Amino acid sequence: MAALRVMLDPTRLGQEAETLEANLRKRVVGQADAIRQTVDLYQTFLAGMASTGRPIGNLLFLGPTGTGKTRTVEAVAESLVGDPRAVVKIDCAEFQHSHEIAKLVGSPPGYLGHRETHPLLSQEALNLHQTETVKLSFVLFDEIEKASDALWNLLLGILDKATLTLGDNRRVDFSRAIIFMTSNLGSAEMESMLQPGMGFQAVSQAAAMAAAAGASVAKKMERAGMESARRRFTPEFMNRIDKVVVFRSLGESELRSILDLEIDAVRDRLRQATGTGSLTLKLSETARDLLLREGSDPRYGARHLKRAIERLLVHPMSNLIATGQVKEGDQVLVHVDGDGARLVFLKEFKGVAPQREDKTGSSAAA
Repeated sequence: MAALRVMLDPTRLGQEAETLEANLRKRVVGQADAIRQTVDLYQTFLAGMASTGRPIGNLLFLGPTGTGKTRTVEAVAESLVGDPRAVVKIDCAEFQHSHEIAKLVGSPPGYLGHRETHPLLSQEALNLHQTETVKLSFVLFDEIEKASDALWNLLLGILDKATLTLGDNRRVDFSRAIIFMTSNLGSAEMESMLQPGMGFQAVSQAAAMAAAAGASVAKKMERAGMESARRRFTPEFMNRIDKVVVFRSLGESELRSILDLEIDAVRDRLRQATGTGSLTLKLSETARDLLLREGSDPRYGARHLKRAIERLLVHPMSNLIATGQVKEGDQVLVHVDGDGARLVFLKEFKGVAPQREDKTGSSAAA
């Protein structure tokens, strides 16, 4: 009797991994490869197929600043344990000298500060944000290229054997941790492949070029990042990394999506500031275009957009709330002036002409 064979689909995800992927796609814009690599690691962990005696995964994120490397790590923590700050974050710029490693592992017996130094990489710190349903820890080494060789050597044992010995000889287990490392190595070469100039028009041109070039440009960017990493890090360090993910520069469509997310975040802040009957904030398309134009700079990515939103939207709204011009329950329309050069704020009234207040405090039709 012939055996029955059924075609299997190894690309399918389980329900929990699918939920994580959907949540990450809502929070991280334009970085599908990083999302998929992280979700694949989580799926391997859920299936019980993660390598024994090693961290669940060691990921190196490369790419220009403001492309979402750190945000991706925070989004993973937010999606799985409900808190974007549930990450053990090590700012590697603080460890440019070998003696500063004591802040990570504590001072050994006989050295000044023993029993007084609380190591940053303790088991308690790793387990702090684990929940009953998610027994995972997230460790981020931010801007890893700025660290001293002593930190890289310390990482060799963590990445390979998932163990770290503290200054007081206690051992820390990283076998239920995902290790993330970020770096800007190769970002100049990557940007030169996409950016013909600066400013809002350059972002649109870059997006068009990337779409036209397709996979070839992505491969070149990945190769530039990998070559920069290999020049900077030792072979034994690179061999312990499971996946190197190159974050691509953001185009106009990605920045528009990020703008929507940031405006929603501003609305959340307004709700927290004004209570349950919060302000209603509406932005016209021309206002959104102005924010996008002012916040688009290929060198700084999404961070420049966030600064523009703070300067042009959040700070004026703070002044309006502090001076009592708007209060709980009001509706505020954000538009642009006649020249299209700055934002104007209008209090909107249903069924009547919008009102504005002059300098004397009296109301006038807008």
